[in-house]
Amino acid sequence: MTRPLEGIKIVEVSMWAYVPSCGAVLSDLGADVIKIEPPTGDPIRQLTMNDIPPGTGGFTFMYEIFNRGKRSLAVDLNADGALDVLHRLLEDADVFLTSLLAPTRRKLKIDVDDLISRHPKLIYAFGTGQGTRGPDAEKGGYDAISYWARSGVASASTPPDAEYPLSMPGGAFGDATSGIILAGAISAAIAKRAMTGERSVVNGSLLATGMWMMQPGIVGSRISGQRELRSSTREECRNPLTSTFYRTSDRRFVCINMMQGQKYWPGLCEALGHPELGTDPRFSTDEGRIANVRECLAALDGIFEQHTLAEIKEMLSRQEGQWDVVQQAADLHEDSAALANGYLQDVDYGDGRSFRMVATPVQFDDEPLKPGPAPELGADSDAILAQAGYSEEDILNLRIAGVLD
Repeated sequence: MTRPLEGIKIVEVSMWAYVPSCGAVLSDLGADVIKIEPPTGDPIRQLTMNDIPPGTGGFTFMYEIFNRGKRSLAVDLNADGALDVLHRLLEDADVFLTSLLAPTRRKLKIDVDDLISRHPKLIYAFGTGQGTRGPDAEKGGYDAISYWARSGVASASTPPDAEYPLSMPGGAFGDATSGIILAGAISAAIAKRAMTGERSVVNGSLLATGMWMMQPGIVGSRISGQRELRSSTREECRNPLTSTFYRTSDRRFVCINMMQGQKYWPGLCEALGHPELGTDPRFSTDEGRIANVRECLAALDGIFEQHTLAEIKEMLSRQEGQWDVVQQAADLHEDSAALANGYLQDVDYGDGRSFRMVATPVQFDDEPLKPGPAPELGADSDAILAQAGYSEEDILNLRIAGVLD
């Protein structure tokens, strides 16, 4: 399969997870992504996440997943002569991608006007915390702050009786979501330039992505006058068949989401071994189940709690309504759909090591996009510079001058 962005060259100057995750998606799509790192490397290389220190199992897993398939060039952009190297790389580049804040970009002379003036066809793309205008335009951001807290996601996700707002469900949760959206915008800019010859300046922000995810609540709050449209807790459940969780005897959970309750209720009751509930006048209509939601929940709870997850799965498989198991992260390694569709990819590093990554969640011609290995710091410096026309002597002189690691 020819990947859709093969032949596209992207020069990336970024760190942590938001913008690097965008570069990772573009790499999976076939682009040649050159990641420029300082001699000390992207700081995520040194990150301990969930008590998993760098190098565990031979990998620093947060670096690997967001820098897959890229090539690494170790350059000190503060050194004299480094800017010339960057401009040489941009001569045939399609996209410049960065996470650096505007003051740093101006200091390094790599802001929009600095690069576009010399490379007029270059697509300039960047990610921010809170956008490019307003009082926080030059303020940094992390997804825990800009995406999760500020956008309203944290508050809407937290039960009303919780002492503190809930944290994100995983590291870089907002970064990964925001990165794939930015990658889509860059792909659109590449298509626009191909069709019209016009280049674009593309930007996204963590706050904007969080607001996009929260738009039913944000829009709904304004037209309803409510402070927010929080998802109901189980105690506040209004319909026992929509987005409702049930616990099994072995303390696993199943989520039922049967939006056409009247269509599926009789079959559900039959499959659970209690056909009498299907005709019970309290529960036999949508209106009845909603009016008697406490009693209906109690009846279903009593059934689910008498059976193991394996038994409940077998029962539910005999009816047509929609349901699924609440899985933990480790369960996904054995998920039948994830395995059948290639949603998990084992990446061969060519030195006896293999690393499992989650595939970019789109496919072309019904084939998954297969990620490549993430690079060691500066592993591709010589090859990248040679492709840009530097001789061996030139490269040696750059090292002597402190431009290269």
